[in-house]
Amino acid sequence: MLVGIIGAPNKGKSTLFSALTSIDAKVANYPFTTIDPNKGVALVAHDCAEKRIGKKCNPRNSSCDNGVRLIPINVIDVAGLVPGAHDGKGMGNQFLNDLSGADGFIIVVDASGKTDEYGNPGNGDPASDLEMIMRELSDWVSGIIRKHMPQISKKESGIDAMEEVLTGFNITRRGIESAIEKLSLSSSHIDWTDEGINRFAMLAVLGSKHFIVAANKADVDGASGNMQEITKKAEEFGMETVACSAAMELALQKAHVSGMITYKPWEKGFEVIGKPSEEQAKALEYMRQFSAAHGTGVNELMNKLIFGEMKQIVAYPVEDDNKFSDHFGNVLPDAILMPTGSTTYDLAMRIHTDIGKSMLYAVDAVSKMRLGKSYELKDGDIVKIVSAAK
Repeated sequence: MLVGIIGAPNKGKSTLFSALTSIDAKVANYPFTTIDPNKGVALVAHDCAEKRIGKKCNPRNSSCDNGVRLIPINVIDVAGLVPGAHDGKGMGNQFLNDLSGADGFIIVVDASGKTDEYGNPGNGDPASDLEMIMRELSDWVSGIIRKHMPQISKKESGIDAMEEVLTGFNITRRGIESAIEKLSLSSSHIDWTDEGINRFAMLAVLGSKHFIVAANKADVDGASGNMQEITKKAEEFGMETVACSAAMELALQKAHVSGMITYKPWEKGFEVIGKPSEEQAKALEYMRQFSAAHGTGVNELMNKLIFGEMKQIVAYPVEDDNKFSDHFGNVLPDAILMPTGSTTYDLAMRIHTDIGKSMLYAVDAVSKMRLGKSYELKDGDIVKIVSAAK
C-alpha cells in the first residue's frame, strides 16, 4: 500500500511527511523545497488482537505499544503541484508520475490562507487550491487518454481498452465502469469529445483513488475562518477534511525525543517531565490547548484515510491456532491490512500465492470454527490457513 502526500507548494507537505514518518525531509519556507520524492514509512494505529486472547504479542511486520498495533504504511511526498502541472509547468509531469501508483492521497491545503496557489506568501484560497489539485490530476489522466485514443477507439470493448491504458496508474476497472455509466458515455469503440474525456477522467480518478484533505496549519490565525469553505469544497468531491497541524506534531515528537515530554501520537495529550524554560512552557501549554480534544490531527488523518476512506481491516494469520503463533512461537506475528470484504482465500493469497492456490480451508483461532475459502474476514480476525502447500 502506498499513500501519496500531494498539494500546492509550501502548504506543509514535507512537514507532514516528517511528522508521519519521523524522517526529517528537507523543510524550508519557499516553493519546490522537494526536488526528489521523499519516501518513508508511516505508522497507523489499531487496537491489537492481543487484547482478545489475553497474551502478549511478538510482532514481526509491525510493532505494538500497550495494546496498540502500529502498522507500517509506505508514504511518498512529492513536489508541489501548480496550475498547469499536467502541461509541464512547475515541476510538471515528473511528480504526477511519481504518484501514479499511490492507492490513497492526502491532499494538503494551507488552512490559514497565507500562501497562494504557487506557494508564495500572500492571500491564498485553500478551497480553490483543493479544486486546482483535483483538476491537475484529472487533466493528467485526460492527457493520457487523448494520447492513446487512436488505439482505444479501435477496440470493441472500450472498457477493456481503457483499463489497458490506465491500469499502470491504478485507475480501476470498477472506477472506469462507474464513470462511463454515470456519464452515459459510449463504451464501444470509444470516441468521446474533449468534454466527455475530461468529465470521465475526473470521475474515474475519484472512483479509483482514495482521498482525504489535510487542512494543515489549523492552529495559525485565520484558519478557523477558512475551515467551512475547505470542508464544503472537499464534500463536493466526496472527501472528508481533518484539521491538523503538522508543525505542532513534529514539535511534540522532538520534545519527546529530547526528554522534555512523554508523548505518543496515537494517544491524546502529553506529560511534561523536563524543566522547560518560560518560553518553552508557554509553547507547550499552547500546544496542549490546541490538541486537547483530537491531538494534532496527524494520527487522526492517517487513521481516517486507511480505516475510513480506504475501508481497511486488520487480519492476523497464525500457524498454530492454539498458541496464536507462527512456527517460531511468535504470538500474533503479523498484522495484515486487507480491504473490507476480503475472504480467507484473499488472505491466503496475500501470504503466498502457493498457499492460496493450495488452500483447503481456514480456522478461526479464537472460536476454533472451520472457515471456508469464501468466509468474509472481520476486523481483528485471527486465522489459521490450512493449505496443501508446504
